[in-house]
Amino acid sequence: MTNEADIRVSFVRQAEACETLGSAFTGRLCRIAAHRMGQDSAVERVILEWQGNPTGTGDALALRLAGALHALVLSESDDGLAAVYPPETSSDEALWQACRNAFVLHESFILDRLKSAPQTNEVRRSSALLPAFLTIADRCDKPLVLSEVGASAGLNLRWDRYAYRLGDFAWGNDSSVVLAPDWEGKPPPRAQVSVAGRAGCDLNPLDPASPDDCLRLTSYIWADQQDRLDRTRAALAIARQDGLKVERADAVDWLESRLRRDHAGQCHVVYHTIAWQYLPAELKQKGEALIAAAGARATERAPLARLQVEADGEPDGASISLQLWPTGEKHEIGRADFHGRWIKWKGWPT
Repeated sequence: MTNEADIRVSFVRQAEACETLGSAFTGRLCRIAAHRMGQDSAVERVILEWQGNPTGTGDALALRLAGALHALVLSESDDGLAAVYPPETSSDEALWQACRNAFVLHESFILDRLKSAPQTNEVRRSSALLPAFLTIADRCDKPLVLSEVGASAGLNLRWDRYAYRLGDFAWGNDSSVVLAPDWEGKPPPRAQVSVAGRAGCDLNPLDPASPDDCLRLTSYIWADQQDRLDRTRAALAIARQDGLKVERADAVDWLESRLRRDHAGQCHVVYHTIAWQYLPAELKQKGEALIAAAGARATERAPLARLQVEADGEPDGASISLQLWPTGEKHEIGRADFHGRWIKWKGWPT
């Protein structure tokens, strides 16, 4: 059973993770909350009496709170909180007092937000997807049909609408979203890639055309990372232009339906970025079996690819792994920062 000490520790560990990923402010906010939370407000009591798993790989409780507070700033609902948020500076005391005031003034809003897991759609992860899709196109030489699991608002379903600078390699142009991660390794293949179809699923999909959904998505971007906020807003604007909506569905049920379809003359790509790890073990096992069975049915005329950008327990970011059928050959083709700040590219073995 979770106790108060565990909850405070989870906030400290989240602070450390935020600082490692370049957000000194969110790290500071989580650290202050860890040490100063008491029983003075309903919000604090709910947090300190949390019955679930408060950690970053569980309920991400600290990020739920940070997202709720940031939403109040972005929606211009709390001038006192905005006055101590980036780009402004303040003392720890002033920041915490503004938070405590918000806990009282916006109690119902914050308590409602605490019920929901954070939702992100990190556009920079497309920096890991593009070279992988170019590799798939190079190996299969067919149009691609995309199926993304855990697609959120679908921003990484539109990876081909962005411009890239991957070291000396450039791809795409005339896009309001330009992705230029720190790149290590040889260039990706210069293959011709075309997308014949795309779809995504999520248990709680966000609609780029909904102001409330856009606020939810941007609120979970850390407040001192304006470049991420600007990039996400630009990607949302691109998403609004084509009207594609992510389907509300269970990942495994949706995959079963998608994998049943015939894609003759095309390469079907199932992919996910920092999403598979959140599925319950039983569903992951079922999903793996479905993909393996579809791989066994794949042919040279209708190949299947499975692309993953997921944590693998190693300290060096996420693994970019690719498996291709009908051969079933699988390789780690690179590693990526969880927010797409850097890519260490290996490529498909030659």
